[in-house]
Amino acid sequence: MPQLILASTSLFRQALLNKLGLPFITAAPEVDETPYAGETAVQLVERLACAKAQALGERYPNSWIIGSDQVCLLDGKITGKPHTEENARAQLRAASGKTITFYTGLALYSAAQNRTLSLVEPFHVGFRLLSEAEISAYVALEQPLQCAGSFKSEGLGITLFERLEGRDPNTLVGLPLIALCDLLREVGINPLTAAQS
Repeated sequence: MPQLILASTSLFRQALLNKLGLPFITAAPEVDETPYAGETAVQLVERLACAKAQALGERYPNSWIIGSDQVCLLDGKITGKPHTEENARAQLRAASGKTITFYTGLALYSAAQNRTLSLVEPFHVGFRLLSEAEISAYVALEQPLQCAGSFKSEGLGITLFERLEGRDPNTLVGLPLIALCDLLREVGINPLTAAQS
């Protein structure tokens, strides 16, 4: 089986990819994530997922490289990581009682084959109406300052929601595994049989 590279140093993405039982290594891609003028959220995440995977092609020419990128859309606007508690509370206030959409771009790239497969997976998060006390308590307890949307769905963030809609809950954490398995099988890597060999 060709070597797999995860073009990310995110511990969340590493933990997700570990679920497939395939050996992989991680590497940080150097990619400018500035959106282009007029670029939609879907176009942005697909372009950046491809760029992250392709950025490592020279270093790992005989590998399949997995790139991923995610944005959160609230009221039609891209919402980034809050970085401060004040911003996190403001993001959660804005999301209260609404549905926000996450778009996760996924790419699989081989420099040797000069081949890139990519897609965008949507996931919808419906928030309950949140009180100011709940918002403050959540941010203080979980410190979601490096998470788009200001929550960790794998932790206490689940208490903020009314419903989750999408084909793969892993998408919300940053790596859509069902879609990744589809792409891997397309290039001849079946996680079920590859893990045996």
